[in-house]
Amino acid sequence: MTKLQEEVSLLVRSRFPILLLETSEESRALKLLQDLCKSKDKKGLDRPSYVWSVTKGLVDVNKKVDASIKTPQTLFEYISSSKETAVFILLDFHIYLDQSTTSSTPESYQTVRELRDLALDMRQTEHERTIIMISPVGHVPLALQKDITVLTMPLPDEMEIRLLLDEMILKQRGSGRLEVYLNQQEKELLCKSALGLTLQEAQNTFAQAMISDGKLDKNDIQFVLQQKQQILKKTGALEYINSDLDMSDVGGLENLKIWFERRNKSWLDAASKYNLPAPKGVLLTGVPGCGKSLCAKAVASMWQLPLLRFDMGTVFGMYVGESEANMRKALRASEALSPCILWMDEIEKGLGDSGGSGDGGTGRRVFGYFLTWMQEKKSPVFVFATANRIESLPPELLRKGRFDEIFFVDLPSRQERTKIFELHLKKRIKSPEILGNLIITNELLNDLSTKTEGFIGAEIEQVIITALYEAYFENRAICVEDIYTAISQTVPLSVTQYEQIAALREWAKSRAVKASNE
Repeated sequence: MTKLQEEVSLLVRSRFPILLLETSEESRALKLLQDLCKSKDKKGLDRPSYVWSVTKGLVDVNKKVDASIKTPQTLFEYISSSKETAVFILLDFHIYLDQSTTSSTPESYQTVRELRDLALDMRQTEHERTIIMISPVGHVPLALQKDITVLTMPLPDEMEIRLLLDEMILKQRGSGRLEVYLNQQEKELLCKSALGLTLQEAQNTFAQAMISDGKLDKNDIQFVLQQKQQILKKTGALEYINSDLDMSDVGGLENLKIWFERRNKSWLDAASKYNLPAPKGVLLTGVPGCGKSLCAKAVASMWQLPLLRFDMGTVFGMYVGESEANMRKALRASEALSPCILWMDEIEKGLGDSGGSGDGGTGRRVFGYFLTWMQEKKSPVFVFATANRIESLPPELLRKGRFDEIFFVDLPSRQERTKIFELHLKKRIKSPEILGNLIITNELLNDLSTKTEGFIGAEIEQVIITALYEAYFENRAICVEDIYTAISQTVPLSVTQYEQIAALREWAKSRAVKASNE
């Protein structure tokens, strides 16, 4: 018996007259409720159930239909006169309770009044009757808020999805149309990747993965993650980022890479043997342009988790309470898609200096909700935050317990610059025609690294791009002189922002872990 079934059973046996189950999965909710009513278990209800809809009327457990009961009034009359202990399940009844200023009618007010009378009657009579509404909308009219108890049906958990997948595999294998190449860990990852989908959405996605190539393997994990983008499009604040990068595309930052590698798959069931919680997140601060955002994309590929970019600018709205509601909606969506990585780029622009009074305290309330969520969240949502101006972040965000670790990304060392040059030269120059007589040797890379002391990764990339532009303009292959010329014409950020970088380094000496080896 699920937790939701136990909660409904307790409320029904406690003679709560009307329950409203908010969910978009009508079929799944209906099956859970009917199974609960049939159950003779200690916590089961063991009583008949009826399902009402405006199209079919009243249908009993034996699928016998009474088509004469199609209006709320005839339904209320039937329930009121019923002498049996039963559960009445109402589908899409919320449309009869709409009392908004634009669409309210005298009939809706009459329905509300009749429902209140019926609730009072059901409390006082000896026959235990309960009304359960299944609706995609959880709104309750003010007049009924004391009579209706609202429950939210959670999305399928991993066990439900695993049972569904096993059933589909068994069926497809039986027909000889499917080959499965999954070990137990890959199967677990596949089921976890479908978290956040409804049961019907998960079934459709698995079926599409199976039929597309007649097999089920670890590559289908990414396929399922891509299908979850539809959920994000409804939130507005979250954006699904496709990443084809990996950690080999990040030059240097060896300490940071080791940290991520050792926490890979720590959200799986195997980690529970060590009583390990899923990692909460990291905050990367340091010199702009040194690969902080690049790391977010690389980690998503390493961990094979969806990467969600959280745009704080879309959270704040013009109406009272809208900003807080948008924040809750975005964070709930990230939890529905867990395990995932929530990427908050330049977090100081959204949450920094949140103590101002010019917005009526909205920023402070949004910030407070986010802090509480980070501290209390149970879902494996890994927060990957980056910041350039760490001093503007409030101290509450930086204390232990919010993030697992704070890393400082400094200017790349000589060895790291060598690696960055090698990466960008190989990434940008793939054609032998463009490469010409340029030979990428260790001596060349070391010399380029020496001549770019104080350059950040973004500036090294721009040096290569500038050299290629020069070769493209003259319609020839690139040569080493183009690269040296581009270097000589570049004034690095370490010179133009010397004071700010020095202050940042001083701050990080005792407050952050270095992302690079010494």
